[in-house]
Amino acid sequence: MSLLSQLCSFAFGCNVFTLGIICTLCLLLLDYMKRRKPCRNFPPSPPSWPFMGNILQLDFSSLHNNYKELAKQYGDVFSLKFFWQNVVVLNGYEAIKEALLQKSEDFADRPPFALYESIGFNGNNKAIVLANYGKGWKDVRRFTLSTLRDFGMGKKSLEEKVREEAGYLCAAFQSEQGHLFEPHYKLNTAVGNVICSIMFGDRFDYDDFMFQKLVNLIQEILQAESGTMAQFTTTFPWLTKLPGLTKLVFRPQIDMLEYLQKIISEHQQTWDPACTRDFIDAFMLEIEKAKGDKDSHFNEKNLLLTTFDLFTAGSETTTTTLRWGLLYMLQYPDVQRKAQEEIDQVIGRSRKPTMADVLQMPYMNAVIHEIQRCADIVPLSVPHMTYRNTEVKGFSIPKGVVVFPILSSVLKDEKIWEKPFQFYPEHFLDSDGKFVRREAFLPFSAGRRVCPGEQLARMELFLFFTSLLQRFSFQIPDGHPCPQDDPLVFGLQSPHPYKLCAKIR
Repeated sequence: MSLLSQLCSFAFGCNVFTLGIICTLCLLLLDYMKRRKPCRNFPPSPPSWPFMGNILQLDFSSLHNNYKELAKQYGDVFSLKFFWQNVVVLNGYEAIKEALLQKSEDFADRPPFALYESIGFNGNNKAIVLANYGKGWKDVRRFTLSTLRDFGMGKKSLEEKVREEAGYLCAAFQSEQGHLFEPHYKLNTAVGNVICSIMFGDRFDYDDFMFQKLVNLIQEILQAESGTMAQFTTTFPWLTKLPGLTKLVFRPQIDMLEYLQKIISEHQQTWDPACTRDFIDAFMLEIEKAKGDKDSHFNEKNLLLTTFDLFTAGSETTTTTLRWGLLYMLQYPDVQRKAQEEIDQVIGRSRKPTMADVLQMPYMNAVIHEIQRCADIVPLSVPHMTYRNTEVKGFSIPKGVVVFPILSSVLKDEKIWEKPFQFYPEHFLDSDGKFVRREAFLPFSAGRRVCPGEQLARMELFLFFTSLLQRFSFQIPDGHPCPQDDPLVFGLQSPHPYKLCAKIR
């Protein structure tokens, strides 16, 4: 090789090496610029890795506990980097109270959810839970709350429907004749039937095949949402553009939407504007009123998505709470006995409970509240997003930043609760045994985004749980271990599957 050729090769090698260094420096500079705090006085954060941010430092199987440990080091308001995205985490009652209650509109928006957007939750079609804050969301939410609150459709009031379903649930428990059985299926069916009576105007038999398929789909949806692929796709939204990926990850959600669309189509064929049978009919009447208004959120797509929201969110959450409740009765027989004594004194053993009874039953009310607090079934809540520039605990948070209010940190706040990690109904009783409502009791979240089904859930929990304890004593036979109370986390914190005996009192 000639000297000239050697010099050219050396020069080319140097140029490639130099270009590589320049590209690396440019990428590092870009990363540095992207990872800078978005404003002065932004909440503190742990050191982050180039490009990855804090992702590798998080335990996605137990994020609420992970955030609790980080709060000990960085304070109740801290920030993280999810790659180049800034997020803020709120821990403890004081921080979440300021954000969700005192500055509720500032934190009322929602971030985009790529997987749900890929199956139709986009633009003006996001129903209630995922919709952006604005007039359309307010209109649909106001309608939903009013319809649930004033549910007088059909021949029975909402309370009558829940009381009737409580009777069917007790009959299903009694059919086990005191033998060991798994209560999850029967509880899920009862709660699902209440939602069905509201949404579809009718209930289903406990052994109805199509209804059980619907109930099972809810279980699959929870697992899909908390699965590794769903978490990965949320982190990398562009992955939803890959052909077939959405169907692979969100198959249960797609199946549920198709199932609900069939029910809505059947309603449309028999709809009579003069006769409102259920929630679907009421929504269709709003669609009719909104014809010609292109900005209205009352359209057929939102009818489907709102039905999806209410059915999936309103079914498994209440079922899981009831499962925890029965588990605590097995673990704390003295609590079960005291609750039954109050039931016998106030209601007796023959009359069905009513919501009016709750005012005369402070101990039962305290037990149900403590079940919700201790079970802590939605530890992370649904992510919020700042609607405008705001502050929390003196830290600045710009508009458009994703915010995680950790509800678990409120329900288990060691500054608030006497025994935060124990089941202790006395949290909600004063020295005279009267019921006390605690400000830090926020299992349904708070502010503009508080759960729209809160009142229905409260009614179901009281009437179902009181009816079961009125009729049965729950126990584990001798020789059988008491079920464990460490939670399974699949979106919700639920107990491990367990069996019990329901002995008629």
